[in-house]
Amino acid sequence: MEVLAALVILAFGLLALAGLHVTSLRGNTFSHHLSLATVVAQDRLEFLKNLSLSSRELVGGKHEDQQFTPPGSRMSFQRTYSVTEANSVKTIQYTVLWNDGRRNHSVTFTTQRGQ
Repeated sequence: MEVLAALVILAFGLLALAGLHVTSLRGNTFSHHLSLATVVAQDRLEFLKNLSLSSRELVGGKHEDQQFTPPGSRMSFQRTYSVTEANSVKTIQYTVLWNDGRRNHSVTFTTQRGQ
């Protein structure tokens, strides 16, 4: 009887550890996707910052950028940016969106360019 009780307690403990393992895997996957989205956004924002202010990519309004799928990944990132101008200063806001199968996520960076 004591062995049976010990096995039941052990089984509950192992089930709790399995739940923590699943949570840990989800957290690691989210962190990986967030890191990829951040790198993509920063890279494209740097590209846009280095363009001439008269470039067609920096015309005011919303712009769709190409969808990005990292090599060896099934995850794809939607990329958009908007450009606004006020007092000879252009504000560029770059957003990367993705869905991990459960929720939509996004990361947004903003920078300004003056003349």
